[in-house]
Amino acid sequence: MNTLFTPLKMGASELANRVFMAPLTRVRADADHVPTDMMVEYYAQRASAGLIITEATMAIEGNSAFWREPGIYSEAQVEGWKKVTDAVHAKGGKIYLQIFHGGRACHPVLNNGKDPVAPSAIAITSDEVHTPEGKKSYTVPRALADSEIPAIIDGFRTAAENAKRAGFDGVEVHGANGYLLDQFLRDSSNHREGPYGGPIENRARLLLEVIEAVSGVFGSENVGVRLSPLNSFQSMKDSDPVGLVTWLAKRLNDYGLAFVHLMRSDFFGEQQADVITPVREHFKGKLILNMGYTGEEAEQAIESGLADAVAFGVPFIANPDLPERLKLGAALNEADPATFYSQGAEGYIDYPYLERVS
Repeated sequence: MNTLFTPLKMGASELANRVFMAPLTRVRADADHVPTDMMVEYYAQRASAGLIITEATMAIEGNSAFWREPGIYSEAQVEGWKKVTDAVHAKGGKIYLQIFHGGRACHPVLNNGKDPVAPSAIAITSDEVHTPEGKKSYTVPRALADSEIPAIIDGFRTAAENAKRAGFDGVEVHGANGYLLDQFLRDSSNHREGPYGGPIENRARLLLEVIEAVSGVFGSENVGVRLSPLNSFQSMKDSDPVGLVTWLAKRLNDYGLAFVHLMRSDFFGEQQADVITPVREHFKGKLILNMGYTGEEAEQAIESGLADAVAFGVPFIANPDLPERLKLGAALNEADPATFYSQGAEGYIDYPYLERVS
């Protein structure tokens, strides 16, 4: 696997390899959404990734979608994340912070009774949310007024400023998986009229304005964006996912981004299409692919020019030394789904490394 382990220049970062760690929500922050010492250990263990992209992190207070996901809006959170970035950098790693707003995926129980907001008053119906009071149905969100949107853009800008103070090498804007920016992008969740609804160029407006805002902080060469045009998670669909992602691939060339991070398929298999080819054809920057890749398939994707790097999710949960295992063709630890969101050390920082024979 020679190509998978060649270096990659991305913005200001020199990456040692092309095995990226995908963002993985693990709910190990404290009750105030402050990163914990366990999180420091967890990310430091995985510093051999070419790039770590952190779990989804709340850009703006009061928009929790997970219960105990981290935030980046308070001084304590900045300090907590600084411990993480210092630990990763001490091991020679690079790390981007993924920033997000949950939109309609938030729940009043998680946000002191505050109703969620979204592009349109359409609830998630395909799933339930985990809360301290057990699983609950999602509530109908309040449709945002156009006049409220500048404050959200400012919130992302402040999150980027805080991420920079916390020592991150860059940020990934979360435009995927049914959270607020994705809710605006796709027409199953965006039924509004006006400048943020209707045709693709309007539905994409908020995502592009957020990218502009955070690029003003980090420089666009240190900003990535994650997209999931096919993923039906959280009641998401689009009537023309290929058309949507093709338009975005062309338009995003205007920003000089570090990368586009593309989820190639649907968690549930409801929507199927080739979204990789149009993005690779039209987007001129770095393309990171994600979802269900083996080491061999990742190597082929990079060797063929289809991708510049591949982000691995679940394999990185169970294998803190995943790049070494892939390079050696070693067996992988199996991840335990029962501990993905359990909040303790088990299944988080106790997966074994390869045994070394001296």
